[in-house]
Order: sequence, then structure tokens, then C-alpha cells
Amino acid sequence: MLKKEELHTVSAAIRDAEARTSGEIRVCVARRCHGDPLEATYQKFVQLGMDETRLRNGVLIYVAPADQKAAIYGDQGIEELLETPGFWDEVLAEMLSYFKEGQIVKGICRAVTRVGQLLTTRYPITENDVNELSNEVVIDK
Repeated sequence: MLKKEELHTVSAAIRDAEARTSGEIRVCVARRCHGDPLEATYQKFVQLGMDETRLRNGVLIYVAPADQKAAIYGDQGIEELLETPGFWDEVLAEMLSYFKEGQIVKGICRAVTRVGQLLTTRYPITENDVNELSNEVVIDK
């Protein structure tokens, strides 16, 4: 599991990424991932109420470093506008390449940055933007 200062680093990356978008990014770090990581990500996405944002523009980055498993799930508002086939796979592969080098936090932060860049192009920040979801990392035990 990540240390307290590492969790703060990831939360800061989320805040930075969301500073330019109305999109919502969350990160969930799981102790273990039994089964399919994409299914676990979707379940956590719904459990966290990420499917209830006003513009349906939330993204969950789910990681289980001990199992070397991860997945990224974007809500329907993002999926409908996603023009780059394989974007999630590219971000995931890059993040996992950091994991293989033992750089878990750096990999997560890089994924957050890339997701933030995508969200900025599709959902730029608005004057009345409200941060609908917490930027704190979710720990799934």
C-alpha cells in the first residue's frame, strides 16, 4: 500500500489535472484484485457514485500494485467523445511500465496527468465548475 506522503502526491496530481477541466478523476488503490481488474474498476466506479456526475465525465484509475493489476474506466460522457481508439490501453500500458520498475506513484501520477489532458480537451473548466468528487485517493482493503 502507499504511504501517507505518496497518497498526498497522487491527490495533488488529481487536483492539478482537474484545475483545467470540469471532468472528475479518482484513484483507487486496492490491497488485492481478485479476478478481472476492469470489472473491479466498474464496481468501484458505481460504488463511489462516479456515475452520478452532472456531465457523466468521471474517470476512475484503479490499481492493485501487489497483483500488478490495474484498469481505467471512463463514464459514458467521455466514452461518447473519445476519438482516440486504444487511449485507455495506452495510458494503462504506460502506467504498468512504471509499476514494473517499482515506481508506483510515478506511474499513477502519469496516468492522472494523461487522463487530465484528455478531459481538458473534451470538458474544459467552466466559470461555475464544482468539484463533484473528492480528490483523495480511495483505499480499498
